[in-house]
Amino acid sequence: MNDFLRRQDRAPIAEALEEYSSERVVPFDVPGHKHGRGNPELTAFLGERTMTLDVNSMKPLDNLCHPVSVIKEAEELAAEAFGAKAAFFMVGGTTSGVQAMVFTVAARGEKIIVPRNVHRSVINAMVLCGAVPVYVDPGAHDELGIALGMTLAEVEKAIAENPDAKAVFVNNPTYYGICSDLRGIVKLAHAHGMLVVVDEAHGTHLSFSDRLPVSAMEAGADMAAVSMHKSGGSLTQSAFLLVGGLQKADVTDGSRSYSADDGESRAPVIDPAYVRQIINLTQTTSGSYLFLSSLDLSRKRLALHGKELFDKVIDMAEYAREEINAIGGYYAIGSELINGGDIYDFDKTKLVIHTLPVGLAGIEVYDLLRDEYDIQMEFGDFGNCLAYLSVGDRIREVERLVGALSEIRRHFGKDPIVSLPNNYIAPVVVLSPQEAFYANAEHIPFEKTVGRIAAESIMCYPPGIPVLAPGEKITEEVLEYLRYAQEKGCQITGAEDSSLKTLKVVK
Repeated sequence: MNDFLRRQDRAPIAEALEEYSSERVVPFDVPGHKHGRGNPELTAFLGERTMTLDVNSMKPLDNLCHPVSVIKEAEELAAEAFGAKAAFFMVGGTTSGVQAMVFTVAARGEKIIVPRNVHRSVINAMVLCGAVPVYVDPGAHDELGIALGMTLAEVEKAIAENPDAKAVFVNNPTYYGICSDLRGIVKLAHAHGMLVVVDEAHGTHLSFSDRLPVSAMEAGADMAAVSMHKSGGSLTQSAFLLVGGLQKADVTDGSRSYSADDGESRAPVIDPAYVRQIINLTQTTSGSYLFLSSLDLSRKRLALHGKELFDKVIDMAEYAREEINAIGGYYAIGSELINGGDIYDFDKTKLVIHTLPVGLAGIEVYDLLRDEYDIQMEFGDFGNCLAYLSVGDRIREVERLVGALSEIRRHFGKDPIVSLPNNYIAPVVVLSPQEAFYANAEHIPFEKTVGRIAAESIMCYPPGIPVLAPGEKITEEVLEYLRYAQEKGCQITGAEDSSLKTLKVVK
């Protein structure tokens, strides 16, 4: 066993919890359920082991806000596993990691170059800190209706027009598996003195397979927020925030080296100590040890077995694509879409199924699979639905999905749908998110809002990409999208008036 594997075989937080649970400690601290004794019904529901390990920070277990022992060691192991300079355990989901990235790189009035198909957490972070988005239009795929990646030419244009921007924000990959040229963007941004921060919520696995697109840390990005719970196997709401900056061959696991961009960088260096201060502005002081230990153990598993695990996931997804495309009508998208530009690369673990050729919207197939076949998909939009494959899936469940899709086509299929609203609408930005969110506002009838400026975010969830963000002009195209989303039963969130009879607009 080489030194990397020997180190990664540890799980310091989980080991400390094991030792704690064996000591029969009398708890005169919080939480008040006292190892579950104070809430028998919850203990019966979750299990005695879970309640015993739901503990508070104490000397043997370290403190998430200022780690000096087991959490510090666990974070160092996570940084090594992901090829990062530093890693932080996040118990508020990747949302808290994304917010910390935005807060780190930009203050009030400072610009960040972002693709418009960012998650709501990015817009919300700008509402809080006052940063100003400079949107790069990712465009949409004509057939699939999904937003694509940022091209180098578009990023270069945004940089040239906004030389005072502090950072470039990148999705890697998008919810649909689309990747931009991350290495190229990093090199370009760094040459202009700008940082690169990456939403890698759907890309945990990229760090553990050479058959997948480049990860943020490999590409030399300065920060990345990683949802370990999505494809890495940890508990829901747990994530890592990574800080880059390692030079070539600083870290190697014996097969892959992690390096910054090869060109000369003029970007500032991010200080992990400052990032910790930023995180502590918003993250809880009562971090869940259930979340922390799940991150610790999941990191250990991926570091030791990630390549093998994700090779199986890739093979399963490729098999599923082949079988679904053989049904007829459906189109399970794959690497054939790669064009070196706005689809620079594709995450092959993403099983995106285009449904319009069988006469059904993606959300309709999503509902049929759940209601008629007890199959829960990740989400459905107007033209597509997504099965999220990861380390816990098995081939027999994939075959059940293929069989259900075949039956849906036979029993519910219609003539092909040829025209639907795009899932991506280019925004017309009038005010910054913070200005609009805190402006004097009023609610007016939905149909009378065309031309007004939104004071709230509205989105279908998942994926949580705002259709309308604070500061953007409301257009007829936006209203058409929302009407159709309501008609098809999409879960629309963000608006104060959940019925959408009225929208909140700037006075």
